[in-house]
Amino acid sequence: ALVRRSWGFPKSGRRSPPVSGTAPSHKGRTGHVPRCELSLAWDEVGGDGWRGRGPGGGVGLGWRGRSPDGKGEALEGPRRGLGVFSRSLTDEVGAPGIVVGVSVDGKEVWSEGLGYADVENRVPCKPETVMRIASISKSLTMVALAKLWEAGKLDLDIPVQHYVPEFPEKEYEGEKVSVTTRLLISHLSGIRHYEKDMKKVKEEKAYKALKMMKETVAFEQEKEGKSNEKNDFTKFKTEQENEAKCRNSKPGKKKNDFEQGELYLKEKFENSIESLKLFKNDPLFFKPGSQFLYSTFGYTLLAAIVERASGCKYLDYMQKIFHDLDMLTTVQEENEPVIYNRARFYVYNKKKRLVNTPYVDNSYKWAGGGFLSTVGDLLKFGNAMLYGYQVGLFKNSNENLLPGYLKPETMVMMWTPVPNTEMSWDKEGKYAMAWGVVEKKQTYGSCRKQRHYASHTGGAVGASSVLLVLPEELDTETLNNKVPPRGIIVSIICNMQSVGLNSTALKIALEFDKDRLD
Repeated sequence: ALVRRSWGFPKSGRRSPPVSGTAPSHKGRTGHVPRCELSLAWDEVGGDGWRGRGPGGGVGLGWRGRSPDGKGEALEGPRRGLGVFSRSLTDEVGAPGIVVGVSVDGKEVWSEGLGYADVENRVPCKPETVMRIASISKSLTMVALAKLWEAGKLDLDIPVQHYVPEFPEKEYEGEKVSVTTRLLISHLSGIRHYEKDMKKVKEEKAYKALKMMKETVAFEQEKEGKSNEKNDFTKFKTEQENEAKCRNSKPGKKKNDFEQGELYLKEKFENSIESLKLFKNDPLFFKPGSQFLYSTFGYTLLAAIVERASGCKYLDYMQKIFHDLDMLTTVQEENEPVIYNRARFYVYNKKKRLVNTPYVDNSYKWAGGGFLSTVGDLLKFGNAMLYGYQVGLFKNSNENLLPGYLKPETMVMMWTPVPNTEMSWDKEGKYAMAWGVVEKKQTYGSCRKQRHYASHTGGAVGASSVLLVLPEELDTETLNNKVPPRGIIVSIICNMQSVGLNSTALKIALEFDKDRLD
């Protein structure tokens, strides 16, 4: 595609630096690179082209970025490595544009746009570019719920009908069951996602469970040297497969989210209560509390709970939170208002051509996936959460510290993994309260060490996103001489759907953390 070619670079450059903002010519073509997007570092020593090697041996990953202060200094170490990760990602998925931001110990140290926010008009991505953040909206909504809980206005463990009587009481297999706010937050309510076919969802869950069991048993057998033995699991698996064949079903073949019609709704909903009509009369797919089923509609119900518990409209309550957190570019996505620096959103069609996504109205899911933001605002949000998580640990050494936006005990609750949950973007983790959490773990000495971190990814029509918080492993010296927040925050937004960003964000965070320790 044209955009991808514009990012391509030859394996050998010219013998003198080209004009700033232009990549070396390649087979008679000149690939234009917007000046504010990136500037490649010319190899002054060897004089033979661009530093670093890109995917497939191409050159161009040793980038020279500009620091946030605008002085134009070359950024080395992990900041240059940031370009490596981002460029690799754009090459792999053909993303039109990506914006990445990093903060270290509460200070933004890097923000950079790569590619185009608007391909047709050649508008480059930049730190101020506004994009859909998709399901990171759930983490924002959690702050509203947490504030109401701290104020004593919200009970997380009573039936939701106490706040929203418009949502009917539910039964599962003839038994009356309760859906609570806490269960909704952690996707344990049994309320469906975009897939309406309960049979397909249950088959997929069973298939995943079998696959996980197989992997676990195989690992244990390998440890015990019994990999060739036929055991009860093999018999069980065969029985399940035969049963599936008899039903002429294919477990795991349900439509993905981007094939679901409800993701492309164009109807405008005036409030969260009105949005409930999309799913409130549908049966529960599982008994509440028994199984994890990721559900954006569950957060639509949570938005209605916020309205009733707070006494004001959900969006008004969220705007107050954004004001408090200094997230001044974060807004609900609406088509009519002029939103400066808003990107356009893209997808590849069946012929693998880049096309604009269809118009969608996200008013039915503000709480679960309807906000727009920038990497800078997401960094502020991440730092506010990290500050609240850590400030209680620093209190003994610095009594002058301001309180966090949320109390330490609230943050600990939010970032504690919940049993029976899943973290789809990192199999090592669990879902907590509107965040995925991976806990610290090390099985063997001098071997792989798993760091504790919290993150949430997002996938919307024409957009992907991630916000990742890597807390510092605090020691006595840090607690006595430093102030929170201590850790690395990474935010990435992209105007292409179905792009996995969590692993890239984690790599970036670990690189910055390693550089700080060095």
